[in-house]
Amino acid sequence: MAILFPVVLLLVFGVIQGALWFHARHIALGAAQEAARAASAQDGTGAGQRAHQFVRDLTGGTLIRSLDVDVTATPETVTVTVTGRAPSLLPGSSGVIVEQSATAPIEQFTEAGS
Repeated sequence: MAILFPVVLLLVFGVIQGALWFHARHIALGAAQEAARAASAQDGTGAGQRAHQFVRDLTGGTLIRSLDVDVTATPETVTVTVTGRAPSLLPGSSGVIVEQSATAPIEQFTEAGS
């Protein structure tokens, strides 16, 4: 029992750490998609604020720390990359890096029939 219990405990903590990382990736992807939608609009402002607000509303700002939003635009598309750190169960660890991107076409008004 003395040999088996630490192994079982390690497996349990590994599964919990994997679930935290997996959930943080989904939150980061949702934030990137939300920011890409905001950036692809006619005025294209507020993408970073939308991503931060999305994470704050969904998790209270505790699941992804050190959130960084990078917006890259071309004349046709906009790409938003969200990077942050998921919490770690290991003491002294700064967390697991999470990075997700989303791309959206830039909205443009055209004349009818063109």
